[in-house]
Amino acid sequence: MSRDDSRVKGETMTETFKDLQLRPELLEALQEINFVKPTPVQAKLIPVILGGRSVVGQSQTGSGKTHAFLLPIFDQLKVDVDEVQAIIATPSRELASQIYEDAKQLAGHFKDQIRIANYVGGTDRSRQERQLDKHQPQVVIGTPGRLRDFMEEHELDLHTAHQFVIDEADMTLDMGFLKDVDKIAGALPKDLQMMVFSATIPQKLQPFLKKYLTNPVVEEIPVTSIISPTIDNWLISTKGKQKDELIYELLTMGEPYLVLVFCNTKQRTAELTAYLKGRGLKVAMISGDVQARERKRVMKQVQNLDYQYVVATDLAARGIDIKGVSHVINDDIPHDLDFFIHRVGRTGRNGMPGIAITLYKPGEENEIAEIEKLGVKFAPKDVRHGEVVDSYDRNRRFQRTATHEKLDPTLVGMVKKKKKKIKPGYKHQIKTAIKRKAQADKRIEMRESARSQRRQNRRQGESQRSNRSH
Repeated sequence: MSRDDSRVKGETMTETFKDLQLRPELLEALQEINFVKPTPVQAKLIPVILGGRSVVGQSQTGSGKTHAFLLPIFDQLKVDVDEVQAIIATPSRELASQIYEDAKQLAGHFKDQIRIANYVGGTDRSRQERQLDKHQPQVVIGTPGRLRDFMEEHELDLHTAHQFVIDEADMTLDMGFLKDVDKIAGALPKDLQMMVFSATIPQKLQPFLKKYLTNPVVEEIPVTSIISPTIDNWLISTKGKQKDELIYELLTMGEPYLVLVFCNTKQRTAELTAYLKGRGLKVAMISGDVQARERKRVMKQVQNLDYQYVVATDLAARGIDIKGVSHVINDDIPHDLDFFIHRVGRTGRNGMPGIAITLYKPGEENEIAEIEKLGVKFAPKDVRHGEVVDSYDRNRRFQRTATHEKLDPTLVGMVKKKKKKIKPGYKHQIKTAIKRKAQADKRIEMRESARSQRRQNRRQGESQRSNRSH
């Protein structure tokens, strides 16, 4: 069977990248970064993309999706054709920059120069316009808004492209960029090969997919294949502890190589960063409140290991690839549990060990249970005397054999309500309520007995009067 025939059939019996029959230049580039065996998403989709089919890959961060589309793009690139051949749209500047760096690494092994451009907001637009006047890039990477602007101003000739990648499609939808992507896709040739990658496929994304993708190959990579087995997931309760102090202890014990601390909000990110700096730690902060140029500068410093600790919002989880992360700490459980996978996926990459620590408050057991449904197995831990030690299973109370007398049904709601609130002294309040209920039942019983006695006395009195009258 010829190379092209095997691609059309989409064979996926791949043990190594050599089995994919890629260009020698690409195999050299992969060897340089120590990529030997394709990840599941790469093994399944690269042959299909090489065969010319459009694809929808539902895959999480850390699954290797970037190279799943970059490798076939570069393998099929016509290096002697001076026009735009492939477009990669991504919702964040940071992710665009990361894809740009990965693309440059692949291009660096080709003898001929491959022109790659990265068009995002916050960069020197006039300089980019001057470069476009000279020549068009062959591979275009960028955020949807900037790509659409260049296209509509007739500076960027996107209409020649035959491959269009939409990375992080769900995030593109959430951030309101789908109209820009729609506009770009509408200007591309009818024989367009589209590659859509997304952690989830929301219902609102379906009309767009139906509009541009005809009979695509859809692959969903299970979550269980994405959470690296080299990651230890620790679960620590914050009950009775100051969270800021707890995080400081976790950061300063042992010798972590690089720690990412994720917060749910920009405000919390700023507060925690200020606290840790006040305790003498050199901390980098990455959030939406930090200007793009400053974020880029900070990221370079992090890559150069100028910082050992980084506090970030989920912007970093979806858009930044920081190599060498040894620990991830979840300051809080993310509101969107998909982000948990993205956060944890920052460590334990390429077979390296990693530790992901999740802090949770009493009353968040349901959220933890939902995360466990994603395939995460937590090891309960606690911090004592400056060390992380094994703790008890949070579900131990449900595993005990009941030895107490069953509660009165009227108290069940009260017990559940008190447990849900988890306020100090709730056990005492429940005991007091049980005692009061017993006293009330006794009073009711005494009143009923008295009423019964009075009725009996009345009947006896009536009977005696009746006998006297006769």
